Amino acid sequence: MSEQLDRLLSIMARLRGPSGCDWDRAQTFSTIAPYTIEEAYEVADAIERGDMDDLCGELGDLLFQVVFHARMAEEAGHFAFIDVARAIADKMEARHPHIFGEAETSPDWEALKAAERTLKGTQSALDGVATTLPALLRAEKLQRRATRSGFDWPDPAGPAEKIVEEVNELAEAPEDKRAEEAGDLLFAAVNLVRAYGIAPEDALRAANIKFERRFRAMEALAGGHKAFAALSLDEQEALWQRVKAAEP
Repeated sequence: MSEQLDRLLSIMARLRGPSGCDWDRAQTFSTIAPYTIEEAYEVADAIERGDMDDLCGELGDLLFQVVFHARMAEEAGHFAFIDVARAIADKMEARHPHIFGEAETSPDWEALKAAERTLKGTQSALDGVATTLPALLRAEKLQRRATRSGFDWPDPAGPAEKIVEEVNELAEAPEDKRAEEAGDLLFAAVNLVRAYGIAPEDALRAANIKFERRFRAMEALAGGHKAFAALSLDEQEALWQRVKAAEP
């Protein structure tokens, strides 16, 4: 294993070297970051599809992103790949004292992470929630952090009432306030879903899959996407109901 890892590190060093690839040499942390995010999503997609061969390749692509960032950091004198590996190894051992230490029981994972944030000098319970997360996922994380401070409704009734309030505010909002009110409505929806113990990201992903499946089925019943687009809304709705009724 170390042989192949050393090989990968050497490839990266050569790509970034004086006689390396012009494109690789021109990259920075900021320009590579979108590719890193993209590769993580492609890993998730391979898992969703259950394609293990593709997952192997996508994990390699994601690993290469880690190697790329570590190489750029090493060139700038910040840290190297070995430091990245050491840091995560130290963190995992510290977070599992019942496995690598003397603790007899499994620790509270969230409490351990909170203690780590305190050592870093955090000023708020919301510190450390990455601003670059997808908005839906970040909303959930912000709300979960607030909940740990006791700022949450005791049951789903509260967030359900808040959604009704936000729907009305969006309907009554002037044009220059609609985007803000729309955001409040989506944030409230995340809170309600979370109150039922459901991960909003998982729920919306499933809804996307269901909608795509049903829409494609409607197009097929209509004889293709062009034929479907030519139907009236009532005709399209009738197909939608046929598709729904045909599902298990």
